[in-house]
Amino acid sequence: MNTTTGRLRALTGHRLFWPALVLVLMLVANTAYRPGFLSVEVKDGHLYGTPIDILRLSAPLILVALGMTLVIATGGIDLSVGSLCAISGAIACLYISEAPDQNSPATVLTALLMAFGAALVLGAWNGVLVAVIGIQPIVATLILMVAGRGVAQLITEGQIITINSGPYRAIGLGHVLTLPLAIFIALGATLLVAALTRRTALGLIVESVGGNAEASRLAGIRSGRVVFLVYVVSAACAAVAGFMMTANVSSADGNSAGLWVELDAILAVVIGGTSLAGGRFFLGGTILGALFIQTLTTTVYAMNISPQTSLLFKAVVVIAVCLIQAPAFRAKFGRRRRDPAPGSMAPQREKEQVPA
Repeated sequence: MNTTTGRLRALTGHRLFWPALVLVLMLVANTAYRPGFLSVEVKDGHLYGTPIDILRLSAPLILVALGMTLVIATGGIDLSVGSLCAISGAIACLYISEAPDQNSPATVLTALLMAFGAALVLGAWNGVLVAVIGIQPIVATLILMVAGRGVAQLITEGQIITINSGPYRAIGLGHVLTLPLAIFIALGATLLVAALTRRTALGLIVESVGGNAEASRLAGIRSGRVVFLVYVVSAACAAVAGFMMTANVSSADGNSAGLWVELDAILAVVIGGTSLAGGRFFLGGTILGALFIQTLTTTVYAMNISPQTSLLFKAVVVIAVCLIQAPAFRAKFGRRRRDPAPGSMAPQREKEQVPA
């Protein structure tokens, strides 16, 4: 009995148990509300269905959350990723819209390289502010979060840039091996980051810097370079996510593209078990957190929850998951349940103290 109880406690104490459980419950609730929710069908050699849509729509968030995970692991934060998504998408769409042949692969490739390069420069700007000048990460990235949104609107001149480019649209809506290309892009980025951080010493160095930057410096680790690097990687992930977002709608809107994605990314990282204080990070948990956020968003739409209450509904669910996931909260709640009622043991103790 004790062994079974111990195993149950170990299972429920795992950092991913409660997010995974709530994710399954959401899928079950959606299926009960709409029986065809999990159905998948093949049309023209491509897979379609709500589960495929969840995976496809999760791809941009997964990319942003991957970069955010590395930044948070160093003890920082990147609030500028939403603006970087808007800037990269605006640059790419502007170049394509002015090209003579929008369907030329060379045109699309040039647009992607230009936008990606601009994002890397802006990521380096964040890295310099944080790692070199020493500005607090939340302040440094807040600068680009605000200014970057203005830059995106300057690029688009306050208008929505519409394009008609098949190769660019394929980034968000194309298919490979019956599945959306966006899923493979997110999977490739995940495997690349996992290989660099778990198959090399880079992951341990990032965790060391996040755990104690000064101790890492004294140990010979150039923590400033590591911090600089993670902000550049975060910007690169945001740029690719921006390509997906604009490719999905074949247009760039400097005002709404990537809006609030930084908050969803932070939630995905936290739900995945990575502490905002820095140190150890969990890429698998981040992926689960991103799928959780997108499934929750899909649930809101599928159940026809009114727009006035949808954000409140999402907030309540996320808060509940974060609370039951927190070891301190569960330990305190469990201790209260185990504590005896006041006075229930007092008579027994008094009887035990009475001499025979």
